Amino acid sequence: MDLKQVAKDTTKVLSSYLTYQAVRIVISQLSETNPPLAIWLSNFSATGKIQDGEVYIQELIEVDQPLAFRIMIVRAHLADEVTEFLPEMTIAAIAQANMQHRVHYLERVTQFNLSPESSDPDSI
Repeated sequence: MDLKQVAKDTTKVLSSYLTYQAVRIVISQLSETNPPLAIWLSNFSATGKIQDGEVYIQELIEVDQPLAFRIMIVRAHLADEVTEFLPEMTIAAIAQANMQHRVHYLERVTQFNLSPESSDPDSI
């Protein structure tokens, strides 16, 4: 298991997700201040490019540099605010989810099948 590669991959996914959240925030802000630009950004973002945050930012820079920089600023702010809580929250959420999956599994495998055939004492 290459933990450094897992960390790199996780960082890329988190960065792309924070880019997505930054775009949502900027679209929301623009909806109030510049609705046509909000619609344009929403359409630009709907093409699937946003799955890779860095590719998305690079393509947006080529089309609208100030808007791309605005999204990068919002993304950096989100990263500063969110990453402080991520280690504890992630560990706790995974532990809770794992426990729930185990509970559901145990409940499922320990339930008795009380079908009509199995409840007949003569069939045992």
